[in-house]
Amino acid sequence: MIETPRRPRRPSWLVHLSPGWAVERLFGTIMMVAAPLTAAPGMLTGTVCALLSLGLAGWLAFLFLERQAPVAALVVLGVSSLVAATAVGSTADGTAMIMSCSGLVAFSMHTRPTPLVIVMMTGVAVTVAALSCVFAERPAGDAFGNAAVMLVAVVLGLSRRQYRVQAEHAERLLEQTRRAQAEHARAAALDERTRIARELHDVLAHSLGALSVQLELADALLSEKGDLNGGLERVRRARRLAAEGLAEARHAVAALRDDIPPLTEAMARLAADHGVDHPADVRFEVAGTPRSLSPAAAVCLLRTMREALTNAAKHAASTAITVRLDYRAETVRLVVRNGTGPAGGDRAARPEGYGLAGMRERLALVGGRLTAGESDGGWQVVAEVPA
Repeated sequence: MIETPRRPRRPSWLVHLSPGWAVERLFGTIMMVAAPLTAAPGMLTGTVCALLSLGLAGWLAFLFLERQAPVAALVVLGVSSLVAATAVGSTADGTAMIMSCSGLVAFSMHTRPTPLVIVMMTGVAVTVAALSCVFAERPAGDAFGNAAVMLVAVVLGLSRRQYRVQAEHAERLLEQTRRAQAEHARAAALDERTRIARELHDVLAHSLGALSVQLELADALLSEKGDLNGGLERVRRARRLAAEGLAEARHAVAALRDDIPPLTEAMARLAADHGVDHPADVRFEVAGTPRSLSPAAAVCLLRTMREALTNAAKHAASTAITVRLDYRAETVRLVVRNGTGPAGGDRAARPEGYGLAGMRERLALVGGRLTAGESDGGWQVVAEVPA
């Protein structure tokens, strides 16, 4: 399995906290504590002092619960703001107003409550503050002024909340992009492994198959017929095949390169080499007007021909082989057919090996297809790719 580095997961409580969370909470705490401490003399009566103390206690509870229980913390914060709002009318110096607005700003900046909940909370706080001014027989202008200040504070908080929502959304998108890139890299690596496996199989199966035939002939010539010159020639041919196979294996990972020879030339050469290395006649035919194909499609057809020739040498070594490359209007069709041979009758019953599977996968990557099976007493492989 291919492992990709994973970004450390943020704790769940941090999902709803902006990078400036500590600064925001510190500033709110300073406002909550400084407001009653700087209140005008005689302003903090018993009831007002109790209400502001409850508001401050609610703020501190909110700070304590925010990480462990965000929902409960928001409920406590809302109650704290409302408690402070009930003392707005009794504190003409704005002490309770400062504390209530600090709570509302913190509430409206939080990303967990919905905008509707924030609006409802603001409406309740404004109503409580207005009723407090009415009961304290404050001028109507004070009530409207306090309501306006609360609304401005909430609007500022909502602006900050929108920024945090966008930041969280961007962070989620970034995380999704990282995961998608990791999956893409993993899929690309798996595809590359499969491609290299196909390339190595195609190269080694052909080279080693031809090498085995040459060594067997050399052994027969030397041991049975005593033909030293013929045996040495086969050994030299086997040596050349080994060198060519090694060189091609080293370049297998670059099989889809642009500098391959023309397809008809490469196939003709492959057919001629196969006829030299194996005791079988190979006839290569071209139909239609040759034209250039994409490097990927050309390599697919060339590898398919090589695999088909290798299989023919393996299962019906003494039979003639016909290779036909047909340039059609919309496709290019390759047909490799060999007649019946010593092992030809067993071919259909054999399970599909890596060679046919690799050819089929290779052709599918370029939009082509492969069929293989018995035909008129022989074995036929047909490959087609888009022109």
